[in-house]
This record gives sequence, C-alpha cells and structure tokens, in this order.
Amino acid sequence: MDEENPNPVELEKCVLRINGMTCASCVAAIEKQAKKVDGVVDIAVSLMAAKAEVKYDPFRILPSQIANAITDFGFDASVIDDQQAGVGEVNIHIGGMTCASCVNNIESNMKKQKGIIDAQVSLALQSGKFKFDPEETGPRDIIENILDMGFEASLDNVRDVSHLDHRDSTRKWRNSFFVSLIFGVPSMILMMYFMFTMDMDHEHTVCEFPMCIIDGLSMENFLLFLLSTPVQFIGGRHFYVAAWKALKHKSTNMDVLIMLATTISYVYSCIVLLAAILLRHNPSPMTFFDTPPMLLLFVSLGRWLEHIAKGKTSEALAKLLSLKATEAVIVTVSPEFEILSERQISVDLVQRGDIIKVLPGSKVPADGKVIYGSSMCDESLITGESMPVVKKRDSLVIGGSINMNGVLLIKATQVGDDTTLAQIVKLVEEAQTSKAPIQQLADKIAGYFVPVVVGVSILTLFCWIIIGFTNPAALNIKNYDEHRYTLVENVFQYAFRYALTVLAIACPCSLGLATPTAVMVGTGVGATNGILIKGAEPLENAHKVQTVVFDKTGTITHGVPMLTRITLYASEAFCPLSKLLAIAGVAESSSEHPIGTAIVKFVKTVLGSDISGRCENFQAVPGCGLGVSVSFISGMFENIQNSSEFQRFAQMRSQLRQLRKTYSMHQVEIDVSNQSESRIDLISHENELIVSSDDNGNQSFKVLIGNREWMRRNGVKFSSIVDSNMMELEDQGQTAVLLAVNGVLCAMMGIADGVKPEAHLAVYTLRKRGVNVILLTGDNKKTAKAIAQQVGITRVFAEVLPSHKVEKIRRLQKLGHRVAMVGDGVNDSPALAQANVGIAIASGTDVAVEAADVVLIRNDLLDVIACLDLSRTTVRRIRLNFLFASVYNIIGIPLAAGAFSHWGFMLQPWMGSAAMALSSVSVVCSSILLKLWKKPTREKLSTPEYMKALELRNYGTDNFDDISVHRGLDDMGPPDFSRFSRASSVISGAVNEFFGRSPRGGRKDLLLGAQEDGDGNDVEFFPMVGRKPQSKSKFEEMQRL
Repeated sequence: MDEENPNPVELEKCVLRINGMTCASCVAAIEKQAKKVDGVVDIAVSLMAAKAEVKYDPFRILPSQIANAITDFGFDASVIDDQQAGVGEVNIHIGGMTCASCVNNIESNMKKQKGIIDAQVSLALQSGKFKFDPEETGPRDIIENILDMGFEASLDNVRDVSHLDHRDSTRKWRNSFFVSLIFGVPSMILMMYFMFTMDMDHEHTVCEFPMCIIDGLSMENFLLFLLSTPVQFIGGRHFYVAAWKALKHKSTNMDVLIMLATTISYVYSCIVLLAAILLRHNPSPMTFFDTPPMLLLFVSLGRWLEHIAKGKTSEALAKLLSLKATEAVIVTVSPEFEILSERQISVDLVQRGDIIKVLPGSKVPADGKVIYGSSMCDESLITGESMPVVKKRDSLVIGGSINMNGVLLIKATQVGDDTTLAQIVKLVEEAQTSKAPIQQLADKIAGYFVPVVVGVSILTLFCWIIIGFTNPAALNIKNYDEHRYTLVENVFQYAFRYALTVLAIACPCSLGLATPTAVMVGTGVGATNGILIKGAEPLENAHKVQTVVFDKTGTITHGVPMLTRITLYASEAFCPLSKLLAIAGVAESSSEHPIGTAIVKFVKTVLGSDISGRCENFQAVPGCGLGVSVSFISGMFENIQNSSEFQRFAQMRSQLRQLRKTYSMHQVEIDVSNQSESRIDLISHENELIVSSDDNGNQSFKVLIGNREWMRRNGVKFSSIVDSNMMELEDQGQTAVLLAVNGVLCAMMGIADGVKPEAHLAVYTLRKRGVNVILLTGDNKKTAKAIAQQVGITRVFAEVLPSHKVEKIRRLQKLGHRVAMVGDGVNDSPALAQANVGIAIASGTDVAVEAADVVLIRNDLLDVIACLDLSRTTVRRIRLNFLFASVYNIIGIPLAAGAFSHWGFMLQPWMGSAAMALSSVSVVCSSILLKLWKKPTREKLSTPEYMKALELRNYGTDNFDDISVHRGLDDMGPPDFSRFSRASSVISGAVNEFFGRSPRGGRKDLLLGAQEDGDGNDVEFFPMVGRKPQSKSKFEEMQRL
C-alpha cells in the first residue's frame, strides 16, 4: 500500500509473447530489466513457452508499453492476452475503404449494432478490431454487417501456433548450421592434414614454398583464414546480434560466451598473422582460425537439435490445438428437425445458439448439446477416456472430439475461447509458463554463470602463463611446436588455448533447460491423460503429499441420488416389477425432489425412452411423502416387459428367490427373496391388484411413496420384516422409501448417493503407498462412517462446514503434513486453496475450477494416484537433468582449463564446443523420455493382494472397528468467522440443505422434509433426504450475501 495513497492499487495481469530467448540467462536478464520499468510489479518468464506473465499497475503503464520496453532490451515481444473477462475481441480484414469517411462510416454504424462494445478501424492496415458481448453477437454477425455496408470483410485472427514447434527458430539454426558446415568441414580436414604432416616432419623448422606463400603467411593459415571469415560473420551473425543486445543492457548470456571465444580467437589470429607478415617472421605463427568454424559448427548444430527437441516437448499442446475444427456446417431446422437450409462457415464464426450438423468422421466444432440424432464420440485426446462415448439427445459434446458414426445436430453452448478445449489449452499454457521452485535456483545461478566463467577463463590464462615461464616442462607441448616456435610463443599459445576452451565448454543452457523442458513434457502428458496441472509448483509438490483428504459428496460418491436397491414384497401375479416401475416412474415424474429424480432416471434407463403417462391429484407432504393417481401406463408397461434386460430378469426370478440372491439391473439390486404368493403377513390384501378404469378402459392407480409415517397415515400396513429391511438400509447410510399401490405395500426402494466404483481401489492404493487418507464431510456421522466402511477409510471427520474444512487442513499442515485436498470444487474451494495441492474432480466439461491446482477431467479417483505418480516421475527427471548439467559443468570446466593435462587429459576449443552442444541436447532429450510415462490403470492396480482384500470386504470379514469418526467441531476448536469463511459456510449450507445434507444429527424417519422435535433435539438426515425449513435469520443472511 502506498503511504500517500491509503487505497491499495488493484494490479492487473497481461501475457506477452517473447521471441529470441536462448537460455536461462536470457530469462534472468529480461526479468531483471523488466522489473526496473516503472509500473511493472512482477514478471515471470518461461523460456520453453516463450511467454511472460506480467503484473502491472494499470494507472502507470499499459501492456503494449511493457512489450515495447522488452523489445528495446533486444527481445521481440508482443501482447497476446489483454482481453477483459466476458468480452470477445476479433480482428476483421476490411477491403474497399478509400478514405477517412469510410472508417468513420464503419465505426459509427458498428457501434450502433447490438452487442458491439467498441470498434476501431485502421485505413492504413485495412483492418478493424471489434470488442463485443458474445451473449448477443459474434464474428459472423460483425462480418455480415460490414458486408451489408458495401465493404469486403473476412476473419483476420487466425491463431499462430508456430511457436509451439519452434518452427522459425529451428529453420534459423538449421541454416546457420549448414553455413558453418560448408566451411567448418574443410577447416577440420585442413587442420588434421597439417597437424599430421607437421608431426611427421621434425627436420624443417622454417616454412618453405609451397607450404609458405610469403614470409609470415603459411598455406595453412591462409586457407583457414579464408574458411573462418565467412563463418565468423555470416554463420555467427545470430550470436553477434543476441550478444550485443545482452551487453547493451548490461547483462550476459550464452551468446556472450560463444562470441567471446570466437571473436577473441579470430581477432588474435588476425593480429599475430598480420604482425608476422609485416615483420617477415618465419615460420608463420600458430593461430586459432580453426576455432570459429569448428565452435560455431557444433554450437549451431546443438541449437538446431535443441529446438527440434523443444518442439517435441510441446507436442502434447500442439496436438490439443490441432483438435480444433476448422469449419462448421450451420443449419436451420423445422420443429420436427428437418433441415431447411445449411451452409459451411469457418469455425471462428460459430456463435452461441447456432445449430450445427456434425457428420460421421468429422470433428465437433464447438461445445454443445445434442438436439437430434445418436452416435459415438472419441474424446480420448481431451478427457483421456480411451473408449468412445455414447451421444444421444440432451448429451453434452465437447468441441474437438470426433464423431464416430451417425449424424448429430447440436446446439452450440460454448464457442471460441470459452470451449472446453480452449480452457484446457489455456490451463496447460499457464502451467508451462509457471516456474517450479527448483527452477528459480537454476535461474539465479544462470544469472551469475557467465561472469564467473569469464573470470575462470582469465584466471586460466594467467595461471598457465605463470606456470609456463616458471616450469616449462609442465606444458605438454608437441614436438613440432617446440622446434618451430620460441618458449614465449608456445607459453602464450598454450595458455590462450585453454582459456578459449573454458569459454567454449561452459554451458548455462543445460541448467536452464533442466526444469522447464521436464515441466512442459510432464504437463503435456498429463493433459493428454485427462490430468490438468495448473503450474510447475503443484507438479513439483504433488509427490511430497503425505495426507490425502477426500470430500464425500461428488468426490467419493457420485454427488447425485441414485436408486440402489428395490425389494419386492407383492407377488408377481399381484403387481409385476414391470408394472411397478411404470407406476413409480409416472408418479415421480411430477416431483422435483432429488429422490424422485433418481427413481425417474432409473425407469427411463430401463425403458430406453421418456416416460409417458398421466398424473392427477398430485400431493406432496414435507417430511412424509407423496400421493398421486397414475393412469395411461399400458405402453410403458409393455416396453419395459419387452426389454432384453427385463426378460433376463424374468427368466431368473424363480431361481433368485430360491437362492435368496439379488439381480443387478443397471447397477440397481433387485431383491425378490421377500416376494412370495403366500406372504400375507407382508401384504394383507387380495391376490389381484384392484384398479379403477375410466370409460375407455384406461386403468388408474392410487400411488403412495414415502416413509413409515406416511404409510401409517394412509392406512397401509406392513410387518416387522419390512421395518427390519428399512433399518438395514438406513444403517448403510441410505434412504428407504416405501411404495404402495391402491393401499397395498408393493416394494421398498433404497436411494443413496452411491460410491464410485473405483473409490475403494484408489483409497487402498494410497494407503498401501503409505499415504494417510481422511474423509472430510458435512454429512452426519452415521452416513460418513457407512461410506468410509465401503471405501476403506479409517479416519472420518463428519458434520464439517467449509470454514471448518479449511481449519482442519491448516491443523494438519501445522503438524508437518503435506496435504492434498480432493473435492468437487463446489463448496470445497476454501479447502482446495488452503491445501498444499488442491485437486478438483471435474465432470467432462467443467475444467475451469479456479481454486484447485490440479483438475481431473475424467471424474475418476484413480487419476489422483496418476497425478501423484506423474509428479514423482517428473521430479525424478528434473533431478536427473540437474545432476547431469551440474556434473557436466563441474567436470567439464576444470578439464577445459587443463587441470588434468598432466595425465594427458586435455581438450581443444572445438571439442569444448561439441561437448557444450551435446549437454543441452541431452538434457532436452532426457525430458522427452517423460513421454514414455503410462498412467496406472485399474487392471494394473488390481493386484492379487487387492483382490484378496476386496473379497474379505465383500464377505464382511473386514474389521472396521478401527474407524475413528469425529464430529467436526469436537476436533477443530472455534472456526474462523472471516467474511469469506462465513459466506462459504452459508452458501455450502444452502447447497447441503438442497440435497438434504445437514450438519446435525437426530431422527432417521424424515423423507421429503424435516420436522424438529418439540424439545429442540437435533434432527438427523440421510443422503439426499429432503430440505429442512430455514430459520428467518439464516434466510436473511443468505439474502445479504
């Protein structure tokens, strides 16, 4: 906060594209210089993504000015993300403008159009930039309006993705390599030839014709001069430009080292050769003309290979971008979905609400909902789901997925940057731009690396000069050099060679590339497997997690009420299951309660179509149940009876009753063990269902669905067996619902928020790996314990509000635990933000979960294990890269300085450059090996040991006595009633109450509503039970929020 201005400045963020960076030194230089710019508060530069995120004061500087400042530093920069949230922006190429009147005409007319926020047209550029509200208009409407004015218009905002595969940089260094190769190879051949001939000739100590052209100028030096000069100034021009820009802003990078080595060797050689010619010195002096072509040859080769490898690291992101369709077929349809007209347009012109026809084999152009047709869609590259997904009416489709078979008509719901694919790409790009904590150390080292290396090179020069004059025998001088040159010449040449080799071999690039390349590959591999990691820091921290805290609803469970069990009491002759389902489905179709939704969903699944029937005299009593008259069900009854699933059940019914086993129909257990012709203790009524009919013969049934109290009120009798069955379900955390038809109890249905099938395996695997697993939920203790027993969790905290969840995470962290919180992102946002790693379970298209560090698109708990595995694998690769880069420099620089020359280990400058190039390429290739990572599958995790444990659980021999269940406040202490916590608590409470979850305990007899006992005792709720009446104070508090 500024002392003169007590109001805090609200900072904004922009994203820049930066080209020309070669190593971590460039990153350090840009960050250092940019922070000196007035108005720039913070900057994070990503070498691999060629991007920078800048936090700035909008009252002091604009994003374009920041980009210009960085361009002045010597790096080409441009703004790529400067749009307001909820505002669309499009560039349109406009033809036919002749003067300023045309510009004014377009701008004034466009600003009058609905949904246009701003219009800026440039006559010189023949283009216009338009900001618009995507809810009201879009690029297609803008183009059509401009065309109507008599001008030409076309889209001009095609996204440039060439930076992902480093295409331009790869081409630049390839050309540089070939220039160096043309002159470098002859230089190497000449050098080896003359070295060999001189080593064999010990007699001639002077240079003679033809080996010597004139006194002081040998054929060797002349030819090497001719070959090295083009390389120095043509092949090395990119290094000169980059080095000059760095030095101009008082910073250093890898290019400075390279140009120091080549320039010094070239200039030194020219000077000594010119002096020898002028002084007519014979033999011709020893020069280093071979160093520039050889060094630049290997460095440009290394840069070329490095950029090819860098392109491979972002292959996953490029693959995601390539999923985007290029064209879409827009249609108009009749109410019967007959196509009246169609036209093909660019996908960038698709707007919300458009009806799109998707042909078999083509890509889905945008996110939308199917309004007609059925097919299978391949979503593997977006969600990681390997099997095609069935799409039918009302199914959601993801833009970029491939339609396998069948024509679909979809209504676009999200277009452009709002699509799932665009959100995924944005998250991955942000993750690859961010820096891991371990990388910050490498960048700091790289900032001091070049000056230190220059210092080491100078120190090497003086040390060898001193050693050469004090102890000439320590110099490993070749025989022909000893005979041809004086001691002074040999000493200086010897020392100079080692100093140049130090400059050539030192490489900060391998240190700078160790982390970002691994992070880029890791996040890309995660994205293609449905795991979106939002940055380098969570990718690095996830493997350190010691405790995983799971939310229950929507995470361990599906988050919606599901029919889990139907226990039949009425005989098959009295009321068959097919008729029972038809009656229940029609009766609940008029109810908006979650329990009714679960029953209707199951009936629709069995039926294979929508429910058709009539409901009359509908009555719902809060806390009890509903009553309704149902008719016109004959068609549904026949369809259910004719379904293959029901016919299979009918064939096995007698056998199931005898064996007292259940039948699984669409994951719902059908229990016929209590169904018998003579069970009059269960249904005290005649053996035929008494129905009433209208004049047309349509049967009408009086249906009651509710709890015990509702049945008693309406005179429906049931025995102790029914009560026992209900208590059994309630002890498992389910809601038991009784169904009576015309006063006869026919069935009991169990409804619960079902546990995900992979939850037990996920928890078992985490515990097997030594990770503590905790269940943190707002539900009551009995329900929480029942769920914990099903999935194998031994520590449970129940009746916990969102603010208390945050406090629990804090307490675990204070005890030294690194905590990962896994939630569904609805009421878990505070806890997700507080945890060391927040993991949000998304549902296919819900990927923009702001509070989480990791988003699991597939809604699969096994991806939690995959996330931890990927983090562990990536961090191991980063450490291996760092180890290699550090050992390379620690060993390479002393070797280049001649520290091991006494034992015959010495390097020439060109050898140092080759080693330097190899180090960078090897680090990048090491990171690319992360692509070999495979996500752990259910088959791989289902070990024989797990199958044995699962068998023990199914037979009820597992010991759950060690489950510790705590009531939230008993273990937490007073909550933090900050404004954010209170708001979260109230919002979560509303969500909980809507789904029938309450942080209070008590009676288990309430169904559609809640009634408090007169003495004020707590009321207990089971999963997905009805709402509790709100107090006036709480209602007012929600209104204020």
